[in-house]
Amino acid sequence: MRQTSKPIAVILGATSKWQSDGRNTLLSHGTVIDDSDLPVEARWGVGGALALKFAKQGFRVVLTTRVEKNAEPLLRAVEAQGGEAMIVELDLANIDSITQGFTEIRSQYGHPEVLIYNAGYLEGRDLPADQELLEYISLDMFETAHQIASRGPFMVAKEVLPAMREAGRGSFLITNNASSLRGRKRLTGQSLYYPRTMMRTLAQVLTEEYSAFGVHVANVIVDGLIDSPGTRALPLAIKRPEIVINPASIADAFYYLHCQDKSCWSHELQLTPYATNPSF
Repeated sequence: MRQTSKPIAVILGATSKWQSDGRNTLLSHGTVIDDSDLPVEARWGVGGALALKFAKQGFRVVLTTRVEKNAEPLLRAVEAQGGEAMIVELDLANIDSITQGFTEIRSQYGHPEVLIYNAGYLEGRDLPADQELLEYISLDMFETAHQIASRGPFMVAKEVLPAMREAGRGSFLITNNASSLRGRKRLTGQSLYYPRTMMRTLAQVLTEEYSAFGVHVANVIVDGLIDSPGTRALPLAIKRPEIVINPASIADAFYYLHCQDKSCWSHELQLTPYATNPSF
């Protein structure tokens, strides 16, 4: 294990499916998007902004991604601002990969003080308008959504919460969306998001179980379109830029949660652009 006095923050899902060459970007636009005119905090969506924020605040940051090369530009950006980071390949749909990934993190850096579960998926997004109903969702699509939204955070919690409990401190924070608030019909172009309600439920359960041990668990509902290369190029974002959320501001909210005094913890935070009505 490397000796360091710096706290450790793990960003699960540090890269974005909407980054310049991300899966959603390619699906929506058919090509790689030039991100050279974007602020560095927006080039990798929420994950990138979180990595840059926590590194700037003195954390040694772990960037997890399914394929290492996807996070290499973000690693260089963290290092360019004077931060420290490492990349760990981790596939949340594979239990062995989760175990191996956290074994590597503990071996190289130690136990994390902050774990941010920022994983996303696109299953269901490519179904056409005449296939919005559940009967068109394949078992493979459902399994992936369930793995990322429910089983994944359950397995990750088992990897990090025991050490946080023993230390009497730590933050386990989840990036979620408005579909976690209640069951919603999947519309054309949307992922199969209703399993996200289980992600929110898990955060509530972990709050009840671990708060008394000094572990701060919170569900963060990002209620809107997040700025990134792929989303900024969407017709809706071009027409109404005021409804696009700055990922650096999302990262500020996560850091605020981690720094909250124990006497006044927030366990759910909803972030909505001023120009839209909050989801319920």
